[in-house]
Amino acid sequence: MWKTELTKQALKDSEKAQKSVYKDKIEELLKIIKNNPYQTPPPYEKLQPPKDNIYSRRINVQHRIVYHINDKEKIITISALWSHYE
Repeated sequence: MWKTELTKQALKDSEKAQKSVYKDKIEELLKIIKNNPYQTPPPYEKLQPPKDNIYSRRINVQHRIVYHINDKEKIITISALWSHYE
């Protein structure tokens, strides 16, 4: 199991996410990420242009979870839990 941290933005996003119809899907994706951030399915994307270990998983067409993986310390930093496009 990996350690997870949330940025200030992710904390703000979590308030929106808890009130949304996607709450269960978000919780399911977070469990998968905490267990193994490289697990597929569901698919994940390495963000482009290539960034240092930053990945995303789609909640739906508009919303996604964006996170950074520190393999050495086994820490996942979640930077966004809601809209990538806002």
